Amino acid sequence: MIEEFKKFIAQGNVLDLAIGVIIGGAFGKIVNSLVNDILMPVIGLILNGVNVAGQFIALNGESYTSIEEAKKAGTGVLAYGNFLQNSIDFMIIAFVLFMIMRQANKLKK
Repeated sequence: MIEEFKKFIAQGNVLDLAIGVIIGGAFGKIVNSLVNDILMPVIGLILNGVNVAGQFIALNGESYTSIEEAKKAGTGVLAYGNFLQNSIDFMIIAFVLFMIMRQANKLKK
């Protein structure tokens, strides 16, 4: 069984997958930094200083200054700002991957 496991691990597909996962994790950190440190502050400036990720609706109808405050009060929150933030992250990742694949396809020709 040990020999079979060594053979499995040594296959190119397993190593390629492992490398892809590691590079994907590092790429995710870069994209998160791009979104959180560069793009979202600019979007917030355009929206008059509004923090997009911090936008929410308290489901009890009362007003709270932050999501954390509403949660401490035991209120359910609809954190639509967090959803918008994650959607923007996804679109940026998808666009960058599209550009990478586009360049890779050009190099194959």
